[in-house]
Amino acid sequence: MNKLLQSNKRSNQHLKKWGLSISQFDLLVQIGTHQPLSQQELAERLLVTKGNMTHALGKLEKLGLVKREQEWRTKLITLTEKGESLLADVLPEQQRFQAAQFDSLTNEEQLELLRLLKKLQKSNNGLS
Repeated sequence: MNKLLQSNKRSNQHLKKWGLSISQFDLLVQIGTHQPLSQQELAERLLVTKGNMTHALGKLEKLGLVKREQEWRTKLITLTEKGESLLADVLPEQQRFQAAQFDSLTNEEQLELLRLLKKLQKSNNGLS
């Protein structure tokens, strides 16, 4: 667990260059990948409460990175132009940064880790 906290700390430090936290980056990635999507869909994808989502989206909205538009009874969330541009800048850098975290593992160990993560994801999807 300590290694995970260290990894998160390093990621937060890395993302600070763009004024983002890990959770804000994750939000931008999910929105950018699946837009438009509802606040409820986004909360379910990130496994957080709708209340937490409202607060987090409010911050990103103030930064001009996302917009929420009411469509009938649903608020649809999309990235703004500024959000799209920021994500395009940050995503490749963050992907390289994350990949470097696994350089100390052999190819076989990386494949085993991937297999185990997929197994966890599959079992967690069954919990919903």
